[in-house]
Amino acid sequence: MPGISRKAAVALAASASIALLATACTGQSADEGFGEDASKEQTINFWHGWSAPNEVKAVKSLVAGFEKAHPNIHVNVVGNMTDDKINQALRAGGGKAPDVVSSFTTNNVGKFCSSGAFVDLNPLFKQAGIDPEATFPKPMNEYTQFDGNRCTVPLLGDAYGLYYNKTAFEKAGIASPPKTWSEFEKDAEKLTITKGDSYSQLGFMPNYHGWESTTEHYFGQFSPTYFDSSGKSNIAKDPAFTAGFTLQKKLVDALGGFRKLETYRSKLGDEWGPKHPFHTGQVAMQLDGEWRLGMAEEAKPGFEIGVAPLPVPDDRADQYGKGYITGTIAGIASTSRKQGAAWELVKYMATNTDAVVGFANDIRNVPSTLAALKSPKLKYDPRFKTFLDIASNPNSTTTPASVNGGTYLVTLQQFGYDYESGRAKDLKAGLESTAKQIDTDIAQAK
Repeated sequence: MPGISRKAAVALAASASIALLATACTGQSADEGFGEDASKEQTINFWHGWSAPNEVKAVKSLVAGFEKAHPNIHVNVVGNMTDDKINQALRAGGGKAPDVVSSFTTNNVGKFCSSGAFVDLNPLFKQAGIDPEATFPKPMNEYTQFDGNRCTVPLLGDAYGLYYNKTAFEKAGIASPPKTWSEFEKDAEKLTITKGDSYSQLGFMPNYHGWESTTEHYFGQFSPTYFDSSGKSNIAKDPAFTAGFTLQKKLVDALGGFRKLETYRSKLGDEWGPKHPFHTGQVAMQLDGEWRLGMAEEAKPGFEIGVAPLPVPDDRADQYGKGYITGTIAGIASTSRKQGAAWELVKYMATNTDAVVGFANDIRNVPSTLAALKSPKLKYDPRFKTFLDIASNPNSTTTPASVNGGTYLVTLQQFGYDYESGRAKDLKAGLESTAKQIDTDIAQAK
């Protein structure tokens, strides 16, 4: 869904702003008797980032369900809130500041937790008799905590898979979507039709600027370990990164080279508009999230859309079906004076199966609990099940939280730009230099 993906555009600004939260936060956890009794008549403030009419309507429906179940707790909902606006409100404090916050910026969980911006929910889960590891899919369970501090919960998710043009597949003589990287490379070449010094159809846009083809989305299929046990960057030591960069660069070269691909990409449609190159048939395969299915169908493409998991490296063929997972998060502001009531709202939104299912149906995102993923009440296009299966797959991955948010991912992606373009030629040396930069940035953030 576009709403959740907007987090990528604001991640850097948000990362910078969250650092300021530490000065405003008490760091108290919600089980310390801080705030009003949840059974009293009261109003709490819930701030979220959704803004499209259907999204706003879905949030209102979710909150209405909560208020019906908790008639003494009234929720004042404020939408279209960025992390920067949330930061400013938390610093200012007062009765209008948010008690519960929802953010698209999963990469900022490390900052939310380490700064004390949000309370640690572990004691509350324990008190409620809820086991997060048995409640949430493994990647979602991982990206909502940092250093043992579970300061957020997942609130719907995004799963990444492979969209493909069935008509183009048939014309190229391809019977089924690729399952391994070598099959993927062959299919991408078969689907590529050159036209002069450009293309009339490109099998796949491999460049890291290619919409959702970021390093973290690619590398999720390689099951990388970003940090070692001491918290140091592991990208120069884990062979998953070497393999990921090597295979991506090989695909770039096989499909015409970086410059030719970038020239073609620069003339293609916008990611969020109806002229997205997958919608128009200019690109035959697309790495993307579950929201793309609805957007692509609304654009009325002249072909049938197929959906499958992303292929995996050949030496991980038995893991086919997994993917990269991220999503929206929610937490309780440590400045809130009504943390008891705030916890009731967070618990309802994150763990009530019917609530999660209803919200997922309305927003068209992946449910964020294992129970909701299996619910017969889910309504979806049969192809959407691919993303439900990816979210449920125990081999699916995410990127770990860091004290300085997603800065390490931006640094890694920048090296990806340099390597795919040929500016950086020594992969080993480049990874070692990038690892040092990541470690330096993290040390400075502490």
